[in-house]
Amino acid sequence: MGQFLKFTLASILGVFLAMLLTLFIFIGIIASAVSSGDEEVIVKEHSILKLKLDFPINDRSTNDPSAFFNSGSFAMDLNPGMDDIIKSIEKAATDANIDGIYLNTSSVSGGAAPLEEIRKALLKFKESGKFIVAYAAGFDQSGYYLASTADEIYLHPEGSLLFKGLGAELQFYKGTLEKLEIDMQVIRHGKFKAAVEPFMLDKMSDSNREQMDALVTSIWSDMIAPISISRNISIDDLNKAADLLSTDDPKEALKLNFIDGIKYPDEIATILKEKTNKAKEDDLEMLKVDKYIKSAYFNETSVAKDKIAVIYAAGEIKAGKGDDTFIGERNIKEALIKAREDDRVKAVVLRVNSPGGSALVSDLIWREVVLTKEVKPVVVSMGRVAASGGYYISCAANYIYADAKTITGSIGVFGLIPNINGFMTNKLGVTFDEVTTNENSNYITINNALTPYQREVIQKSVERVYDGFTSKVAEGRGMAKEDVDRIGQGRVWTGTQALQIGLIDEIGGLNEAISKAAELAEVETYKLKSLPAQKDPIQQIMDDLMGKSSSLMMKYYLGQEYQYLQMIKDIENRHTIQARMPFEVNIR
Repeated sequence: MGQFLKFTLASILGVFLAMLLTLFIFIGIIASAVSSGDEEVIVKEHSILKLKLDFPINDRSTNDPSAFFNSGSFAMDLNPGMDDIIKSIEKAATDANIDGIYLNTSSVSGGAAPLEEIRKALLKFKESGKFIVAYAAGFDQSGYYLASTADEIYLHPEGSLLFKGLGAELQFYKGTLEKLEIDMQVIRHGKFKAAVEPFMLDKMSDSNREQMDALVTSIWSDMIAPISISRNISIDDLNKAADLLSTDDPKEALKLNFIDGIKYPDEIATILKEKTNKAKEDDLEMLKVDKYIKSAYFNETSVAKDKIAVIYAAGEIKAGKGDDTFIGERNIKEALIKAREDDRVKAVVLRVNSPGGSALVSDLIWREVVLTKEVKPVVVSMGRVAASGGYYISCAANYIYADAKTITGSIGVFGLIPNINGFMTNKLGVTFDEVTTNENSNYITINNALTPYQREVIQKSVERVYDGFTSKVAEGRGMAKEDVDRIGQGRVWTGTQALQIGLIDEIGGLNEAISKAAELAEVETYKLKSLPAQKDPIQQIMDDLMGKSSSLMMKYYLGQEYQYLQMIKDIENRHTIQARMPFEVNIR
């Protein structure tokens, strides 16, 4: 027995030491990657800024150590956010060592609104007189939307250009839930509140189909109009090409003026050599964004004393502290308080990219926006989506910008409580019994159906929150409450539509919002202060080990599958009353 215990303890100690050693190696690798990333980059003469945006584009560059991993493999470079991509394009326009931009954007993910902001930056870059050359083995619609800004667009001989129009696809779970005998108990306000329809129906309701049709039509119109101008192709011809999938053939794409030539990569290298006076392909100086942002010129610091705080509010609004991936009860609230109490911060820009979520947390953040506006100007810049709770936290601002393709509105509220009793009993053989002290001690449990009285209580809560929501929008936008209700009802709108009905003040991106904030604060020289402050990557690892943050190792081992685990956790942490837009809207 003594020998058994000795060997058992030795094995446990060995495993512990091995895990500890692995941990130290893991932290060492991250620390090495972080320190190497701090090395200053020298921009050589006749360099080319290369934009290969083959990664999800967030509003803000991340220093999350999990970003070092790509589908379970180790990668040394962090993906830049829209902020640094646009800043790189702007810097390159005045950088004497940058001759032009090479767009290698076969496909770009991140949503229509960020693409629009990057596209505007590229058009502004062209005013410098420097070149933009675009090339890909194949373009999808998002990649071509950016490429259409280029002076010259080239396609691989065996490539294709996908140009087909837009479609919105929604998933419905009613059939699955019925098979599993799970009853989703829905209480809502707003005939357009499509967030709950996947659990109630097997296809879009008429009202939802109406809003989705208007949504994709508006986004498509805003997408092809600038392409028409850049490529000198009529709107009718663009739609005809989309209807017939004409650009799938490179020769047809060339004939229709979608591209300027059909080339192999070595031929593109020759073109770039000629533009930069280089003799050999090896002499080409290609500089990616993640490298360019580490150059001395890029990081010149402003001597201005005044600041404009840019607060990034991204992700679902839900319970918890919050981080770069979701808006919690503390992160955005504390950032607003910090900006409000800092005398050197003269104005605040709230960059919102959220489908909404908890009505309670949305209200907490709304209150901080109101308090901040009493002290200094607050301007909202809406990203890909600022809907429902995302609009809730925006509506009190002094001024609201949205991109033309931003999805916003969705002024509506719902409650969603699953009843899994049938599934547990009839499918798994699990039964439940209970004792209670009061008539409604079992209020909001997933093991039993709501009583009529309990449903009535939740309905009253939904109506109360909706009334508060519409009242706050009416106050913030200077509208009659009845008008807010008329354009509310949970309906989603594009930025273009939102401007027409008064939900926003102007079409524009983050840069326009910053300029407006400076104008309202009456400051001419300023520097930007990004909030919430991001943690040092090593500190994030230590927080992960202490259970204070999401599991870095879990992200590493699960790769892209981690999102499904996170989705389950999100459902568990959601408050009963939600101000949220549709769960799954895939516009493609």
